[in-house]
Amino acid sequence: MNESEAADKPAKTAARSAGRDGGESIALMEPLVLSESSPHRPALTDLALTLASRSAGLRRSLPEGVVIALASLVRSMNCYYSNLIEGHDTHPIDIERALKKDYSADPKKRSLQREAEAHIAVQKWIDDGGIKGRAVSVEGILEIHRRFCELLPADMLVVEHPATKEQLRVVPGEVRKYDVEVGAHVPVSAGALPRFLARFEEVYSKLGPSEIVLAAAAAHHRLAWIHPFLDGNGRVMRLMSYATLLETLETGGVWSIARGLARSVDTYKGHLAACDVPRRNDLDGRGHLSEEALAEFTRYFLETCVDQVRFMEDLVQPDRLRVRIGRWVAEEVALGTLHEKSSTLLEAILYRGEIPRGDVPRTLDVSERTASRVVAALVERGVLTSQTPKAALRISFPATLASYWMPGLFPEQRE
Repeated sequence: MNESEAADKPAKTAARSAGRDGGESIALMEPLVLSESSPHRPALTDLALTLASRSAGLRRSLPEGVVIALASLVRSMNCYYSNLIEGHDTHPIDIERALKKDYSADPKKRSLQREAEAHIAVQKWIDDGGIKGRAVSVEGILEIHRRFCELLPADMLVVEHPATKEQLRVVPGEVRKYDVEVGAHVPVSAGALPRFLARFEEVYSKLGPSEIVLAAAAAHHRLAWIHPFLDGNGRVMRLMSYATLLETLETGGVWSIARGLARSVDTYKGHLAACDVPRRNDLDGRGHLSEEALAEFTRYFLETCVDQVRFMEDLVQPDRLRVRIGRWVAEEVALGTLHEKSSTLLEAILYRGEIPRGDVPRTLDVSERTASRVVAALVERGVLTSQTPKAALRISFPATLASYWMPGLFPEQRE
């Protein structure tokens, strides 16, 4: 499969009968997991265990309030990089504006902002446990697609039949009713989709925690290979993978593979295309598709995950984060926009995760009036937040300050 067309663009609909079952054998997408006898299994199992250990360590190192704030920023980051793989460059600052209903006057940019909103909404639903236990189920995959597509503008839900030029509507949460061609890959016929998706769920839903981490890459590719939807397959398979790892590794949503995939997008697409290749010889597994290619993609996928965990570890390392935030506060104090006690309050919240409003005067050793001024200025800048006006204060990581606080998380915004 040419992944640049498979996941990034609407598939070309083939001029064949709509909805027919071509009678393809479900064995065509085997192996769905690496065989027990695969020589690659030991090293890949070790890599999966390393990922689990590093991910758990990162999650445990952060106070709950910081986890919540970081997960919110990662949603914007994940959306940005997943959209970038699709060829849609919507910067997190523009995404953040969209979340505040501040849309661009340019129709194209506005549609991309709404697309980003949709992605954020689905990932927030995932982070809140909306798909827990169902990420690799047919029902869960259809719901991801439905929730994403039903929030898109109408112009993003239309693909053109290449033969008849008919405008085909992408129905949220419904599998395609037409056969498609995706680059060099011809996915299964529309009528065969229920059989292949049922087999997909049957295999992946029965795997234990360690096995599903090892099989996450395989599920990622096999869903792309099935290509269940007229459009939106790329985002659905990346959100499915995100949900699977979120639940299995209990990541807290503080890291995502999407950044790593986008930063090595040609390698990512190359692996997905290689996984479409039939078995090369008698040493290449026993299924129809190449087990060697699947093992290579699994290595790349897991190594990319580990790399992203390490990146976030460095980024939120307490002392370094405190220095970066302190430097920003010092600049704002010099400009007269923040009180000099702002740094003390932010440091306390970073250490504790949150702080009751009533504790602020004592923490800063100032009057209640001064404490209120300090808090109000930080809330206005978007760096402090609370669930209600009287609830405890938590840190927030606005996209507009990411270049100061989280350098490297995503590129500077281009005009």
